[in-house]
Amino acid sequence: MPAGESKRVVYIAVAANAAIAVCKYAAAAFTGSSAMLAEAFHSTADLGNELLLLFGMKRSTRPADELHPYGHGKVLYFYSLLVAVYIFGVGGGLAVHHGITHLHDQQLAGHPAWNYAVLAFAFLFELCSWRVSYRELKARKDPNESTFDEIVGSKDPTVFTVFLEDCAGLVGAVLAFLGIFLGRVFNKPYLDPLTSIVIGVMLAAFAVFLGRESGALLVGERTNRSRVRKAREIIAADPAVEFVGDVLTMQLGPDEVLLTVEIQFRRDLSIQELEAAIDRIERRIRQAEPTIQRIFIEAESLTRNKQRKRVA
Repeated sequence: MPAGESKRVVYIAVAANAAIAVCKYAAAAFTGSSAMLAEAFHSTADLGNELLLLFGMKRSTRPADELHPYGHGKVLYFYSLLVAVYIFGVGGGLAVHHGITHLHDQQLAGHPAWNYAVLAFAFLFELCSWRVSYRELKARKDPNESTFDEIVGSKDPTVFTVFLEDCAGLVGAVLAFLGIFLGRVFNKPYLDPLTSIVIGVMLAAFAVFLGRESGALLVGERTNRSRVRKAREIIAADPAVEFVGDVLTMQLGPDEVLLTVEIQFRRDLSIQELEAAIDRIERRIRQAEPTIQRIFIEAESLTRNKQRKRVA
């Protein structure tokens, strides 16, 4: 999937969250609502997250150098991990802290119409951003995969991070509305700051999930099973191959995969035929899976293969 599509999703989210955050801070200052301020913290965290992702995307495109021979693709995974920490600390932490400090307030937030109007505005903007990120996520997944499968298996954290943030934004807007509305209906001032705490806990849960996915990519997660299976099928189908050993992969970035494979070639091949077979296999793999850009083939001998079978 072109990197430009990922950037488009992030740019739309930046614009939406910038507008939403300004409105929420204004409404929180005018009405004194803890839930609204928690949502303002939430939108601020989202805005910072998207800016971090854009910075990470830019740095990840730097070419390979002597110190980083495989390129800088994993930089994006590092910044997506920072996003998870940022959500947990700024978004979730501030929301919980503010809710706890105002839990015993005896007065209801004033001017509820302002809160309702801003939350409705925020919900619509979040919904627009959510639709863009969801369509992009849906376009990337295989037909037999669910959206959750694509999030867990995705190697590009930009799209699923924005999608998760938009989901949290929609849920947070609904929770804030319910906290303000029910607090006034039942004359329970504590429901407003309690909602702030709930929003903070929700953000922390999203952050933990996002951190888990980003961390797995950062430490060297394999590529999708379908790519591994396709590469093995291509190798096994070549007439020069007798046996396919370990097929190992590592995701070097959203659009770059490292593949190492053990292959036992036919013993009657000449050096020229062996070289032609290796070139043919590499070309076919790259044609079928363009993201597999770095391929290392280890030619196994019959003797070594037999020894390995006896040990097993």
